[in-house]
Amino acid sequence: MRILRIQQPNGPAYAQLDGDQLALFDAAPWLGGKLSGQRIVADGVRSLAPVEPSKVVCLGRNYAAHAKELGNDVPSEPLLFLKPPSSLVAPGAAIKLPAASQRVEHEAEIGVVIGQRTKNVSPAQALESIFGITAINDVTARDLQRKDVQFTRGKGFDTFCPVGPWIETDVELDALEVRGHVNGELRQQGHVNQMVFSIATQISFISHIMTLEPGDLIATGTPEGVGPLLAGDTVEITVTGVGTLRNSVEVGD
Repeated sequence: MRILRIQQPNGPAYAQLDGDQLALFDAAPWLGGKLSGQRIVADGVRSLAPVEPSKVVCLGRNYAAHAKELGNDVPSEPLLFLKPPSSLVAPGAAIKLPAASQRVEHEAEIGVVIGQRTKNVSPAQALESIFGITAINDVTARDLQRKDVQFTRGKGFDTFCPVGPWIETDVELDALEVRGHVNGELRQQGHVNQMVFSIATQISFISHIMTLEPGDLIATGTPEGVGPLLAGDTVEITVTGVGTLRNSVEVGD
């Protein structure tokens, strides 16, 4: 089942894609929303970021080859950082390059959407918390990340977290693969079994630090091959069994 968040005349709404139509929910499905019975034609509808998380929790250096390409050690436990919800941007929207950075890079990632309140769960229990899977681009001002040491500024600019194009609820977690293309050129490719810490381990670890709320988003780490984004580029993040998130790149304010 593909779940979208769309712009309607009376505000954002959640919908299920059904062929060439969208069946609308009366609220976010992870908050108990039900199908309202209203249906609209999907063509021409403006898609929004498919989640409104209270927080975006990210894994750093969760693929050994990516840690190596940046000259970092593989962490002995999950390395966490946060991206602000204000960094989210819709599929098809522009990533804005900030004047403060001279090196902005793409990071193709598998995104996990949490479906229920999750606290202190074991890895065995963690998968029950998943609502669905999406694609994420953890856009990073690499020069600022290196300068600051911690990640907040380099990861937190507006438009630095494209998400979408939707949430897929019916996926095989063990088969997930993520690919990143820029202007049609393959730059990144990674399989879930290459992660240092599995998705179940990530959810369990995070839940022992902070409560995960329904609709929260986890960015599970990026494989090797990160590289620069320039104005005029088109970047695509594809997660197998989910779809392709596509965004343009522009000079920001």
